[in-house]
Formats: sequence, structure tokens, C-alpha cells
Amino acid sequence: MSRLYEDLRVRTKAVASKVIRIYVDLPKNRREVEVISHQLLRSGTSIAAHAREASRSRSDAEFCSKLEGLLQEADESLLWLELLREDCHIERNIILETHREISQLIAIFVTMTSKTRRTL
Repeated sequence: MSRLYEDLRVRTKAVASKVIRIYVDLPKNRREVEVISHQLLRSGTSIAAHAREASRSRSDAEFCSKLEGLLQEADESLLWLELLREDCHIERNIILETHREISQLIAIFVTMTSKTRRTL
């Protein structure tokens, strides 16, 4: 069985899909939105990539390392979502939903990393 449960791989991929939809739907005529949305696209899709890498890790140390990369990308994604909402005044339900989902994933992955680190 994979080190990373299948439902978490599915959830992280769903977040990547939402981030892509957000990126596609944002206005292209505002430079600040274009820059921030590009950063969000990069970090938001990286969450799923790191989850896939973690699922193929060969050791607990490597597993934790991959999850720490995932956590960095997830936290960065939260920042870009907050900036879109608060500073660019883009109010969309999908942005709030994605922020909530990423926050939940962060809590899950922090717990997983902490528990695994204790066994090292």
C-alpha cells in the first residue's frame, strides 16, 4: 500500500484542478492578477506533485522531506489566494473553497509529518 493514502492523492489532485480553473477564469487584463495567478498556478499544482512524490518515497526521512515540500507549496498557495481576495478584490466561491481545502490538507500533512518524524 502507498505511503500516502489514495484519498489524499485524490484530494491534492482535486486542489490542483481547482487551481487550474481559478487561473483560467481570472481576468487577464490586470497585471497584478496575472502575476499572482501564475504564482498560484505553479504552487497549487505542485501540491499534488509533491503528494505523488511522497507516495513513492523509499524511507520515512524521504517521506517527511516530500511532505515538507508539499507544505511549503500549500502555504504559498494560501498566500496567493488571500492576495487575490484581499488586495485584488476577486470574490469567488471557488477561491474560498480552495483556501479551505488547502488549509485542511495542511493540517493533515503537518500531523502526518509530525507522527512520522517521531518514529525516526
